[in-house]
Amino acid sequence: MMLAAGAFVLVLAACSAAPAGRPAPPADAGRERMVKEQIEGRGIKDPLTLAALRKVPRHEFVPEGSAREAYGDFPLPIGHGQTISQPYIVAFMTEALGLRGGENVLEIGTGSGYQSAVLAEIAGRVHTIEIVPELAEQARARLARLGYRKVEVRAGDGYLGWPEAAPFDAIIVTAAAPRIPEPLKQQLAEGGRLVLPVGDEDQELIVVTRHGSAFDERRVLPVRFVPMTGAVRKE
Repeated sequence: MMLAAGAFVLVLAACSAAPAGRPAPPADAGRERMVKEQIEGRGIKDPLTLAALRKVPRHEFVPEGSAREAYGDFPLPIGHGQTISQPYIVAFMTEALGLRGGENVLEIGTGSGYQSAVLAEIAGRVHTIEIVPELAEQARARLARLGYRKVEVRAGDGYLGWPEAAPFDAIIVTAAAPRIPEPLKQQLAEGGRLVLPVGDEDQELIVVTRHGSAFDERRVLPVRFVPMTGAVRKE
């Protein structure tokens, strides 16, 4: 769940008619502009990632009062001290997973469910864990309402992963851990990738790739996420 925006801020105001009782959400044109200017414009090229960002209705994953800002170039608060990440960061992390379709994916930090939905547009199955029970329940209901049947939501501490559903072709963590959780590395399939922010004050996005019992680590981007809580802080 990203805290800081990227290199520039862009607020998109294009709107369409909204259901009764909900502010008018941005139109499809707003989502297309988001992808063109914020994502493709910054070098994201993976066609599956771009198609997923074009399809998922981001305004459905933010609080009602923030619907008009859903396609802006910044994170937004979703309650309980959490945020929905900046669209570019969602795209960057999704592309970094190297998905090609049909994979078994684990997400740590469900939040509002937006990243889960983006992953579900590509992967075969998405397992996602949220440590805040209220957010987990809201995300479960929202994803079901929007037809994302391939996503299974669990309330709990994601530090230990989801052993009974492992191995995972890809794992994504949307909160910053002080170190890479060893249980998540061990739940990667051969050739699988783990993408996560690591650090406290100074954070970097790291891509971990499994090669047998060895793990290649690449530092790819300075970032700013909310901290990962729970067992990872007790090691």
